[in-house]
Amino acid sequence: MKKLFKVALVAVGMIFAGNFAHAQTKIGHINFNQLIDLLPETKTVSTQIQAYQKQFIDQLTAMNNEYTTKGQDFQKNQATMTDAVRTVKGNELQDIQKRMNDLQTSAQQQVEQKKNELGKPLFDKATAAVTAVAKAKGYAYVLDSSQVSLLVSPEADDLLPAVKLQLGLK
Repeated sequence: MKKLFKVALVAVGMIFAGNFAHAQTKIGHINFNQLIDLLPETKTVSTQIQAYQKQFIDQLTAMNNEYTTKGQDFQKNQATMTDAVRTVKGNELQDIQKRMNDLQTSAQQQVEQKKNELGKPLFDKATAAVTAVAKAKGYAYVLDSSQVSLLVSPEADDLLPAVKLQLGLK
């Protein structure tokens, strides 16, 4: 009988310890992309990125116009060209197309790098605010609801209103 009592006591103790540990783990969520979009600096960063991107678009447009013009000229005069001239003009068109593809790839990488460079201070500011609010409210974990599909999430655990208040956003 004493062994049964001890086993029951240990089991009850484990249940309470499990519930106590479970009760202390709070999980919150926030739509991090929405928070970044609400920051006033986001508009400035977006404008800078668009201006940077426009430089590449202008270059690609000029190259495309050159390619189109030379391609139309090639099509129009192809019948009267010698084989050597036709080969040179064909290679020139292929070269322009290759340079356009290379520029497009390079431009995408450079624009992405610029986005990361200009966006890092925004990301750091938002992360610091989320961390401060989570710590103040006792949250052990905060999920990014823009990246994770939350099937069930109580309103009380949405940290966006508290983080907006922390950052002075409306």
